[in-house]
Amino acid sequence: MTNFPRTRWVAGASSHKAMFLLILSGLLMLWAEAALAHAVTLGDKGYIQEVTGVKIIPFLYLGAKHMVTGYDHILFLFGVIFFLYGMKHIAGYVSLFAIGHSTTMLAGVYFNFGINSYVIDAIIGFSVVYKALDNLGAFPLWFGFQPNTKAATLIFGFLHGFGLSSKIINYNISPDGLVPNLLAFNVGVEVGQIIALSAILIIMNRWRTTPSFARQAYAVNIVMMTAGFVLMGYQLAGLALA
Repeated sequence: MTNFPRTRWVAGASSHKAMFLLILSGLLMLWAEAALAHAVTLGDKGYIQEVTGVKIIPFLYLGAKHMVTGYDHILFLFGVIFFLYGMKHIAGYVSLFAIGHSTTMLAGVYFNFGINSYVIDAIIGFSVVYKALDNLGAFPLWFGFQPNTKAATLIFGFLHGFGLSSKIINYNISPDGLVPNLLAFNVGVEVGQIIALSAILIIMNRWRTTPSFARQAYAVNIVMMTAGFVLMGYQLAGLALA
């Protein structure tokens, strides 16, 4: 895993301040909808609450839609693959996230175990902050050690899965057809993950070839970290007011 040399922090901050402010302002304008990224649309929520029996195709679609529109998932995975160049390394980290996400999503719904939505979504926001700080090389610089990146990816995968399972439990999904529907949903999530990552990698592979990548990467990770803090603050405020 490659991190920023400390000298690049200053260069990136000074030469790309305008770009940072532009991206940040756009991100914050969209964040009102993104803050509850594990939620589903009212139509999808109504379908989950009302449907009974095995519905493989609809739950495949819902799972893929959730991942593609799940801003917290995308931000975290974007951070995970940011400095991964080999497909073997990318596949390894993404697989760890998928294992963690799938395990707690399936087990959480099946055993009816959820976590307060505000709490788990705040933790998920923290996962985005963590990954941005990791990419910036902050942990060795500030604390003198580097966390195990693979272990962190798996652990945060577990937590992201709990975020989704908690929402599904709140929607009172029917026990009739529960297991096949959950499996179909999970397959859909992985399909959506592949679609999202493919688009990200196409863009990033071209971006990495530009001379300005190192400087721009600093600003992008700062934006990602800011987004994680915004999500955390939004959820903690909701918890305090609930």
